[in-house]
Amino acid sequence: MNLSPPALRGRGFRGLRIVGDVHGESEPFAAALAGAREARLYVVQLGDLTDYGPDAPGVLRLAFRMLDAREGLFLLGNHDHKLRRALMGAQVRSPAEAIPRTLAQLGSAPDGEALATRAVQEIARAPAWLRSGRRLCVHAGFHPAMLDAAPPPMAGAHKPGPVVSRAMFGQVTGRTLESGYPERLLRWVDRIPRGIMVYVGHDRRSEDGRPLEVQGAQGGVALFLDTGAGKGGHLSWVDLPLE
Repeated sequence: MNLSPPALRGRGFRGLRIVGDVHGESEPFAAALAGAREARLYVVQLGDLTDYGPDAPGVLRLAFRMLDAREGLFLLGNHDHKLRRALMGAQVRSPAEAIPRTLAQLGSAPDGEALATRAVQEIARAPAWLRSGRRLCVHAGFHPAMLDAAPPPMAGAHKPGPVVSRAMFGQVTGRTLESGYPERLLRWVDRIPRGIMVYVGHDRRSEDGRPLEVQGAQGGVALFLDTGAGKGGHLSWVDLPLE
């Protein structure tokens, strides 16, 4: 998916606000959206809206209002994809504080059924990546094919192919760590061409609470925006002018 700066300018937007993984933290997400609205910034949320945090229903309400107002969009994250499968009745593997917690929160919310129904629809059509000029936004990891092709339509409704898998899960070895999480690599950063900036969530790489910038072997750069929202950290975002 390509985000056109002229089209955004025509709708009165002055820039972009790229927001990292939210993971059920509705209060900072509400602050991020309110600030973007005031500054006329179009929001690109990098995926993983729910799980871990205290208020998945509140986050989904905010995300859907953002979509309805055409003030932004969210990308397809691995937790979003798994949530959709769970809402459709599939058996998914998940720690208790992730999908089971989100399902319990939706079950307790007065509008939980309506939120679940819409989540199934919106996650199905969430773009797996988004390009705007020299910038590329993706949940988990870059692949060179993302620079030349739009993401497949309705990627969230299907079993992911290789490039969508990279978008949702990053680069994994197939091994599982003692923590229970898959072993992840960052070799994809070395494949980012010079002049391209990739904005990514998924991996909490920062050690000081600030988004972490990593330059690859070809001169391209990745900015990791997951700073631990829902997992004892906080929500981060970055504001950019339109190119």
